[in-house]
Amino acid sequence: MIRTGQRRWDGWRLGGRVLLAFLLVATLMPMAWMLSTSVKSQFAATQYPPEWWPRNPTLQEYTALLSPESAVGREFLRYMANSLWVSSATTLLGVAVAVPAAYAFSRFRFPGRNALFFAVLVRNMFPTVVFLMPLFIMMRWLGLVDTHWSLILTYLTFGLPLSIWLLKGFYDNIPVQLEQAARIDGATRFQAFLLIVMPLSSPGIIATAIYSFILAWNEYVYALTFLNDKTALTLPVGLQRFFSEHATNWPGLMAATFIMSIPVIVLFLVLQKYFVRALTEGAVKS
Repeated sequence: MIRTGQRRWDGWRLGGRVLLAFLLVATLMPMAWMLSTSVKSQFAATQYPPEWWPRNPTLQEYTALLSPESAVGREFLRYMANSLWVSSATTLLGVAVAVPAAYAFSRFRFPGRNALFFAVLVRNMFPTVVFLMPLFIMMRWLGLVDTHWSLILTYLTFGLPLSIWLLKGFYDNIPVQLEQAARIDGATRFQAFLLIVMPLSSPGIIATAIYSFILAWNEYVYALTFLNDKTALTLPVGLQRFFSEHATNWPGLMAATFIMSIPVIVLFLVLQKYFVRALTEGAVKS
């Protein structure tokens, strides 16, 4: 019986590893093809049958995109700077709002607490495109159309519900007795929160920051709708408009897309342990 169970367990483990290997290949193949196309010439990128790796690879497209001396480089770097500003501002403001809001939902009891908490989560039950026209009308009324603040405020409405829910689960798992002990030692509630709760909840805060940054960095539909000024475009919209209006430069487009994906990949690889810990610890109340 033990051997049979062991064989069954080994079969499940083997099947799981095969499935993970398949998913890994399916995930990495688009990135590999993107990188391969980005170092090809225009002729090599359009030839048939395609070749996985060019015979004469070149970094010409990367040099042009990252050089502020060329027109293409100046435009690309402007788009990247806009995306960095919008994503960073969204992340900082999102964390600054989500942390005290989640702490209040976790520690305080007030009338309408549960209704308000679930009302926050209701926002994520609807597709983002449903709110496109109402938000556009509101931003036009506020005079924020064609400014980055329209995107920052919009992205906050997308990221805050999940961020608050995630952090609330983290605060629920932190014993209240730790704060009470700090209060007995003479600390104020704010000092107990800052010195005790914040360090213990750092994985959740980091996960929230990663989520907010990725959401703002990759968003396309609202950036396309709210921004018409070419100097204010973010990377997703800027790349689409630039390469569709001028020429079908596939190596240049793949090089720009690969550069665009690097910050997100590096951010997730460096901080993935905090992200996984936040999802496993913060989403389940002990």
